[in-house]
This record gives sequence, structure tokens and C-alpha cells, in this order.
Amino acid sequence: MKTTQLSIETLARAEERLLDTLTQMTVDSANTMPQPLIKSVTWLTWHTARELDYQIADLKHVAPLWQSAGWNQRFGLTLPDDTQDWCHTPEEAAKVVVGDKQLLIDYLAAAIQLTNDYLETVDETTLADVIDESWTPAVTRQARLVSIIDDAVMHSGQAVYTRRLVIGR
Repeated sequence: MKTTQLSIETLARAEERLLDTLTQMTVDSANTMPQPLIKSVTWLTWHTARELDYQIADLKHVAPLWQSAGWNQRFGLTLPDDTQDWCHTPEEAAKVVVGDKQLLIDYLAAAIQLTNDYLETVDETTLADVIDESWTPAVTRQARLVSIIDDAVMHSGQAVYTRRLVIGR
């Protein structure tokens, strides 16, 4: 088994949690921020898809699906395409709303497919390669992949917690 298969399996668990959470919620409840500092399930799912999309696209040296596949147009958010969603204020996070949960599900699926395609084809001998020297210590491909998958897992757990705050189960 390739070591990257573990990342694929871990990401699948995060996707399952996000999808299960969305299934149990209405559109309105998914869009609800239960407290100003606790982001909505919509934001958490959207952000998870975006971070997979942007970071894997960077590793693949391709344009993110957000623009190249027109997801930005489909979502029609009142945020710039280059919004730094990892540091959104509560006011910015509240702008991430959808009228249909399927839009979130489809973008998440596309971002996960992009990620899985990359993980299935990455040469494991390149995992120790330094890919970003702007950090101390410099970031390797392996460290970036672990960070990407870890972020998805963390946000899927936050989505479950947020769902429980919003709908009580």
C-alpha cells in the first residue's frame, strides 16, 4: 500500500462526517452561525473544499477549481475570489451562505477528487522535497499534505459540533 493511501482514507472519513452533518440539517440551519465565533456548517464545508482545492492545485501547478471550473460563479458570494477564508472575521464568514446544500456537496466532492487524484499519482520519493521555503522550518511536500488533510479532519469535527449546537443532535 502506498503511504498516501492513508491520507485518501483519512480524507474519506472527513468527507463522510461533513456529508452526514449536512444531511441532518436544513439549508437554513446549515447556514446558521450559532455564535459569532463559531462558523456555520456551510462555511466549514465550503472552507474545507477551498483549502483542498487551492492547496492541491498549487501542488499540481494548475488553477484552482474555484475559478477554473466556475465554482465562484455558482456560489455567487459577495467575497473576493482571493478571500483569505482561513482568517475570516465573523462578518465575512456570515457571507458564506447557500440556497441549496447540493452546491456544497458538489464542490466538496470536486475538491476531494482533485486531492485524491493528486495523492494517487504523487511520487512518494518526492514527499521529503522542500516545496515552500517561506516558513521556518521550510515546508516539505509531506508536511503540506499532512496539514491539508488534518485541516479537513478538524473542520469536519467542528461541523458535527456546530450541528449539535444548531439543531440539538
